[in-house]
Amino acid sequence: MSINGDNGEFEKSLWQSAEGLRGPVESAEYKHIVLGLLFLKYMSDAFEQRRNELRELTYDEESMYYCGDDDEERQFILEDIDAYHEENVFYIPEEARWEGLMERATHPDIGAQIDDAMRAIEDKNPDRLDGMLPKRYSRIPQDTLEGLLNEFSELDLGNGKDTQDEDVFGRVYEYFIKEFARQEGHRGGEFYTPKHVVELLVEILEPFEGRIFDPFCGSGGMFVQSHKFLEEKGGDESQISIYGQEVNQATWRICKMNLYLRGIDGNIQLGDSIRDDKFSNLRADTIITNPPFNMSEWGKETVSEDDPRFKYGLPPSSNANLAFLQHMLYHVSEDGMIGTVMAKGSLSSSGKEAEIRKQIVEDDLLDAIIVLSDQLFYTTEIPVSIWVLSKSKGEGTDERERKGETLFIDARDIYEQKDIKQKILRPKHIDKIASTVRSYRQGYENYEDEPGFCKVVDIDEIAENDYILIPGRYVGIEDIEKNDVPFEPKMEQVTSELRQKFRESDELQKKIDEKIREVGF
Repeated sequence: MSINGDNGEFEKSLWQSAEGLRGPVESAEYKHIVLGLLFLKYMSDAFEQRRNELRELTYDEESMYYCGDDDEERQFILEDIDAYHEENVFYIPEEARWEGLMERATHPDIGAQIDDAMRAIEDKNPDRLDGMLPKRYSRIPQDTLEGLLNEFSELDLGNGKDTQDEDVFGRVYEYFIKEFARQEGHRGGEFYTPKHVVELLVEILEPFEGRIFDPFCGSGGMFVQSHKFLEEKGGDESQISIYGQEVNQATWRICKMNLYLRGIDGNIQLGDSIRDDKFSNLRADTIITNPPFNMSEWGKETVSEDDPRFKYGLPPSSNANLAFLQHMLYHVSEDGMIGTVMAKGSLSSSGKEAEIRKQIVEDDLLDAIIVLSDQLFYTTEIPVSIWVLSKSKGEGTDERERKGETLFIDARDIYEQKDIKQKILRPKHIDKIASTVRSYRQGYENYEDEPGFCKVVDIDEIAENDYILIPGRYVGIEDIEKNDVPFEPKMEQVTSELRQKFRESDELQKKIDEKIREVGF
């Protein structure tokens, strides 16, 4: 099957082949095995491509690498680590190169050899790879590793061929991350946010320049999508800088590999953002993130009473939502913006959380609240919300000044049902939501309140609703006149469907009664 194209068929086929080789290995373990091998193949291919370039340059009289017939000098250049690092390519020692591993794939100890290869690569590239590569292959059956080596061998960077896709590794890696998250369900959500939700956040925030920060960065999807946004919009990638923090070491490795595969350079730190803030002095222009939902035991007992991040107070240790929000507010610049996914319960929680939410509203930090449909995440089937926060509300920027205003959007009915358990946002859905936010924010003439969907509300109205931020309280009911289906036919259809359900219920009850009589009752 061809690698070309963007319909995902190649990635899907490769995933099915890799999954078929898993055998008794747990998904959580297999994830690191597969993603690590993909990264090894990428590094090895990039090394070989640079090696071939260097070899050609040694014969080029105009090149600084020219060495004529001096084969000893030529060999020295081909093994010069600096000649690879200067082109942002990892140096791969001979024992770790893919071709050699393929030749030894049938060896009983191939797993131990791959572990040694990972260590050797780290030793040659300590500045960027120290402690980053997985080394757990000796625990994996030989036939599984042999099969994976064979499957991934058809992937390559193209080596100048027009028939190959330069982004093939990034595409495959991203697809595999998604599928592992789907398999792992709730656990998978710790390192993966569905791509369509990430796309929505990026389209809302439009990160064209400045410092982009994700304090709960998982596998780095927010950063990857931000770069894709710049590419599609003709932006300059040199105008942004990436900062991230991730608490789980294995996920941190996945994130670093994900960014390297995309050619994205970022400062990604390992550690707990609340307990061990690695960026205490950072004030980001854009914060875009999806922290864990309703996380308990988030570290309240470790936070000092005078910690400047928590000016509105500490929420209960049973739920971190409002702690995470305050952490973001502390790290955003005066004219920056925050876009974060939160559990819907954060909009109406009581007690100390309600007090904190009230202060955020009264300090005029809340720019927009969006509620999405249920079943958009692998982690939960409940509806989720997006909070958009800003300290300036457009003051002193090119945007419309929005002091005292908040946009509410109820997007629970905007989705496409992918299967019985999963809904997705298509580009048309993303565009409808994001363009509404941008129109409100930038003052486009085509913005207007839409009953049942969106409304701009002032702080006084939010106060009248006890600072509860559920959009349904504000946007009202959809205008029936704007509904494509007239009321009477729609009511007739609903009534007919209801009668059918009653009939099915009666039939089912009769069958149950028959079965009960058959067993003598």
